[in-house]
Amino acid sequence: MKMNTRLRIGIIILAIFVLGSLFLPLFNDVDPIKQGTYAKSLPISSEHLLGTNSLGQDIFWFLVYAIRNSLILGITVSIFTTLIAGSVGLLSGYLGGGADRATMTLTDAVIAIPLFPILIVLATLVRGNTSFMLVGIILVVFGWAWGARTIRSMALSIREREFISMAKFSGSSTLEIVVREIFPYVYAYMVVSFINAILWVITMESSLAVIGLSKVEIPTLGSILFWALSYNALFTKQNVWVVAPVVATVLLFLGLFLTSTGYNQMYATRRGHA
Repeated sequence: MKMNTRLRIGIIILAIFVLGSLFLPLFNDVDPIKQGTYAKSLPISSEHLLGTNSLGQDIFWFLVYAIRNSLILGITVSIFTTLIAGSVGLLSGYLGGGADRATMTLTDAVIAIPLFPILIVLATLVRGNTSFMLVGIILVVFGWAWGARTIRSMALSIREREFISMAKFSGSSTLEIVVREIFPYVYAYMVVSFINAILWVITMESSLAVIGLSKVEIPTLGSILFWALSYNALFTKQNVWVVAPVVATVLLFLGLFLTSTGYNQMYATRRGHA
């Protein structure tokens, strides 16, 4: 199936961000977090592509590392949330009965929890001892439930079809039926869910970082804004310090959105012509 324009543009944008954040650090031997490395508040130049901030850090290199770390966190958390959501949703939907009721009770409980206030409380309790891994674990714990519920609904409808009964009578195990018969019908949704989860993770981490409740010592798209706001970048006319990460975040989100909707559109078109 030929990629549509939306998916193609989304992949190009994401490729620029991913490849740039992975390979550009190979050409830099200066720690972007270290303060006082350069003269403070230097303008944009060939040596400092986005200038320096009032902490003596090169804004361009800080942003490159911030994008890389945000993508690492987003992709890692999304892998785990998608795996958990897929496993819980598929098994719950296929098995039904008591197992389904138990897992859906847990799922609904996680969904019912007001996420952002809980994250603020948890982050506040561990403030000063927060690790990047802990932030990721918290996001995994609260990030799988919506996907699991949707996949479970899809599995419930698929398990009533005749080919599922034929698989049962042929002696296929539960795992074989779930993987071979049901999974192919939900994998497209899981791909889209995975992409959307990356966007959600980056948004949540950025929101926590901006209010100082994430690991702000590590460059992320949230932490760069935290430091810019903490040192009144706009009032001191260091506009690039704020504008650059905002523009990067918007472009990254645009790439994720176009990729998600473009893939969904491509799959829907393929299914329509099947």
